[in-house]
Amino acid sequence: MVLQIATPQEASLATTSPTRIDDELYASAKEAGAAMSRSAAQQIAHWARIGRELEAAPSASIRMVGAVLTGEHAYDKLSVGEQAVVRAEWAERIAARIKSLDLLRRFADEGRTYVELDDAGHVVRRGPLSSEHVTD
Repeated sequence: MVLQIATPQEASLATTSPTRIDDELYASAKEAGAAMSRSAAQQIAHWARIGRELEAAPSASIRMVGAVLTGEHAYDKLSVGEQAVVRAEWAERIAARIKSLDLLRRFADEGRTYVELDDAGHVVRRGPLSSEHVTD
């Protein structure tokens, strides 16, 4: 099996590198990725990032990192290496969440008005009733 794997930074540029992996790893990634709304390639990239951080900090404890990610342990009590692994996971989760947001559609579906800055930096009210400048 050949997968295209991109880092989060590369993903925004849509560049990937072909990588050969065995079928068992691909099947495991496909199954684990489905549970986290990731493709097999995204899951393998996720595992690779975590592995990179763990190798850079050999004293890191997977149990402690997992406990922080589930809210059962304090981040500040982790070693520097463990904190790096947690930050990598948080960054990935935040990026995935941002990518999944469609606030424009959600607000439209709910009939909500919202404000945002236009290209000139003016506050503009948007929504079902108006699209007008609030400030200059």
